Amino acid sequence: MQMYNGSLEHMSSLSGLERIVAVDTRIGRGQTTPILIIIPTYNERENVEKLLPALTQLNIPVDVMIADDGSPDGTGDAALACAAGMPGRLHVLRRAGKFGLGTCYLDAFRWVRAHEPSYRIIIQMDADFSHDPWMIPLLVERAMAYGVAVGSRYVQGGSTPDWDRRRIVLSKGGNIYARTILKLFHPSYPVRDNTSGFIAWRTEVLDQVLQKPLIGDGYAFLTALKFYAFCIGYPPTEVPIVFRDRRLGVSKLDSGIIREAIAMPWRLGRASRARA
Repeated sequence: MQMYNGSLEHMSSLSGLERIVAVDTRIGRGQTTPILIIIPTYNERENVEKLLPALTQLNIPVDVMIADDGSPDGTGDAALACAAGMPGRLHVLRRAGKFGLGTCYLDAFRWVRAHEPSYRIIIQMDADFSHDPWMIPLLVERAMAYGVAVGSRYVQGGSTPDWDRRRIVLSKGGNIYARTILKLFHPSYPVRDNTSGFIAWRTEVLDQVLQKPLIGDGYAFLTALKFYAFCIGYPPTEVPIVFRDRRLGVSKLDSGIIREAIAMPWRLGRASRARA
């Protein structure tokens, strides 16, 4: 376990692993695996209590990290209570506050690569069952072959059956916009679902992406990850998924995340051209 003893008032000025309060690891019934799923959470207790048992039913063994932003509902403790029934390792990374999706993933990635370097595949997914756990084996297979695999709503076979017209237009339009802008700078840029958060990485590819100046949070951060993978020679392969509305909890989308997503493709494109 790693501990940070600073007060919450000072946490906003911290960066990187300093935001981490503790990392608890529990060993389950089986051997460790080369696959780790990272799940960011904030007030997702009911979801993780259902999702963690579901992950034990996959036809491939996986370890899991719950990366929790100090959930008042006790999400981290609920996850640890599930550890005894899991076949591999469960890590619960606890941060002192709600610092956002982008920094949550960055802190988790960097802790894992520093302390658990044996993982060959790292997967990003949400806790709310909008990402179907049964798609994980296929994403792993594609990531092993191509370096990066994305669960995509916007390739043939992908869909969002629970959404109303307004949400479909907002999401699909935002992705068309991001791809159009990035193609102005890199005409061969292929990704159609830039805002997908269901991603599998070979760790050597992720390590290279983490060397880039990743900025943004939410949708913008997810776009940046895919764009930098493309820039280093690993264009993400897209796997069609059926994206369901969350079963429990509340969506964390806000207007600031949307504004950031509008500006990010321009920033990424200009930055990549400046470094060329």
